[in-house]
Amino acid sequence: MNLMRIANSVQKIAEVIASVINVDVTIVDCELNRIAATGCYEDHIGTKVSKNSVFGFALSQGAEFIIDNPREHMACKQCEDHNQCKEYAQVCCPIKVNNETVGVIGLIAFQETQKSSILNNQRNLMAFLHRMADLIASKLMDEEKTEKIQLLAQELEIVLDAVDHGIIAVDAVGRIMHLNVKASRLFRLDAKNAIHRNIGEILDKIDFHDIKMRSISMKNRAFSYKKESYGVRGIYGVNPIIVGVETVGFVFTFSNISEALNVVNDMIGSTIEMKFHHIMGESKEILDVKEEAKKASESPSTVLIQGESGTGKELFARAIHFQGKRRKGPFIPINCAAIPEQLLESELFGYEEGAFTGAKRGGKAGKFELANNGTIFLDEIGDMPLHLQAKLLRVLQENAIEKIGGREYIPIDVRVIAATNKNLEQKVLEGEFRKDLYYRLNVIPLNIPPLRERMGDIDILVDHLLQKCNHKLGKCVEGLETSALEILMNYQWPGNVRELENTIEYAVNMCSHYKISEVDLPKRLRSGEGEKQQNSVKGVMTIRELEYREIKKALRMCEGSKQPMDRAAELLGLSRATLYRKLKEYQFK
Repeated sequence: MNLMRIANSVQKIAEVIASVINVDVTIVDCELNRIAATGCYEDHIGTKVSKNSVFGFALSQGAEFIIDNPREHMACKQCEDHNQCKEYAQVCCPIKVNNETVGVIGLIAFQETQKSSILNNQRNLMAFLHRMADLIASKLMDEEKTEKIQLLAQELEIVLDAVDHGIIAVDAVGRIMHLNVKASRLFRLDAKNAIHRNIGEILDKIDFHDIKMRSISMKNRAFSYKKESYGVRGIYGVNPIIVGVETVGFVFTFSNISEALNVVNDMIGSTIEMKFHHIMGESKEILDVKEEAKKASESPSTVLIQGESGTGKELFARAIHFQGKRRKGPFIPINCAAIPEQLLESELFGYEEGAFTGAKRGGKAGKFELANNGTIFLDEIGDMPLHLQAKLLRVLQENAIEKIGGREYIPIDVRVIAATNKNLEQKVLEGEFRKDLYYRLNVIPLNIPPLRERMGDIDILVDHLLQKCNHKLGKCVEGLETSALEILMNYQWPGNVRELENTIEYAVNMCSHYKISEVDLPKRLRSGEGEKQQNSVKGVMTIRELEYREIKKALRMCEGSKQPMDRAAELLGLSRATLYRKLKEYQFK
């Protein structure tokens, strides 16, 4: 500890001592630097005192003493000036901090009257000097604590500024006490002007009263912020600052929604890159589609990928995204057929807090909002309900979404890639898919050929899938026997590449040798079921399927008519009784 840190305070204390006792005062630190002085020594402040002086002796002894016999006292023996000393008396009192001597208070009497003043009142004098020493020590410790607090505050500020989240600390009534650099940038605030403003002035949609009443940690709450033409949406969390049993403030953490999504994507692996060279195949059919898809990746236009189930539509969607300009943005896939109709709208567009019973606090961001600056992949788009098709069309036209229960449109920048295994043109004719939405989606059409139309890729796919299954199952199958390969080449593959992958995995599991034989293949391949499926694969429908479809189409077309059942029966060329019988047979509701 260095007395130089509190030199001004030490000088004032020295002057107080001199005025009370009427003697000259010198105060030195542990390095024998003269920190403060009065009288004839005042001009020597900042100089160094000899280590052989009485001050050096006092530092080495760490105890107070009074010299009433200068030049003869043991403390004076080594002093270079003891023969020329003109002092009548001297007093030394150590300054201690935690039993460590950090300095000495020295009193020097140059007159007999001053000496008498010291010797006649020794007990009170030493008590007074001890108090002055303690005062200096306490000021030094306070200074040390203040510097440590300041250093800790600086370190904490550096840490907060390094955190990749906006952080705002407020007091118990919501006044901003501190915000880090990230928060200043996120909300475009001047840090100095923001201090002591209420957080409700900046984030008017945050219910601080509710936060204060609850006084518990909260996370993943949605927020929106607007300042002139600038706006940002994201999520925030709140943690109360509790001292004892009293909540004295809150710490808010903020994240931009797109930044939060990137973290989620990294965790769940939805940003695993897929490029066109990852899509296996060298047949002309697949190479042509790859070329078209590469051109599509360079454009921001919507893409409609059509193909049978298992042909790899999502692989192409991912490759288009990760080879395009949006590759650094999120890729958000959603299967429109896998989510119940009543939940699909909230999954796509999100909802605000209180939008419906069971809506969680803070609301929820939808897939479109999460895909901002990236790509959303709408798989099985042909199964989307008509009322959501209308909402999707508006999103594509206006580049904005409206949450369930929301009162404003949220601008987004999202590329849409849709996929289906249905014939959308046929569904448009049947009134099951909006014509305007079909044209909006079908800007760049891609048709993925089924595996049976690119049988030349079977060898390449089998080799790739064998390596994959060997690694997964810990086996060393080298290939297929000729007879087994012929069966694969003659099969129609209604499940396409997905079915081929499952077939190879089954065969590797069953194989007991280094090559897959006929007996290792699934029974359906060996029994020739692929030939039986060929007609259905080519799209031929049974009479029953055709009748069901046309009845459904007629009922939909006659919705809203005065006598819908009579009108539907007339369109179908059936009697009313026959139509009712058919409805019961096909279990129409």
